[in-house]
Amino acid sequence: MTSDAETQIREAARKREKSKAAFERDDAALKELFVAWRAQGVGPSDMARWSGMTREWVAKIAPDPKRQRDTNASRNVAES
Repeated sequence: MTSDAETQIREAARKREKSKAAFERDDAALKELFVAWRAQGVGPSDMARWSGMTREWVAKIAPDPKRQRDTNASRNVAES
């Protein structure tokens, strides 16, 4: 009985690790796409609708590049 439990648990753990690696790979690819398309001007609302994610999550992963430039520019002016 113990060997059956051990076998099933080990098999499930291996399967879980494999799934986790696939998820992390696919999640990183999706995040790269969000950043790339946000830089091209695609809005976070559209990307959220297409991906099933929330707009806030997409905006956090891929913030507006123009807004970052404006913030950095105003920071540089303030420091001068």
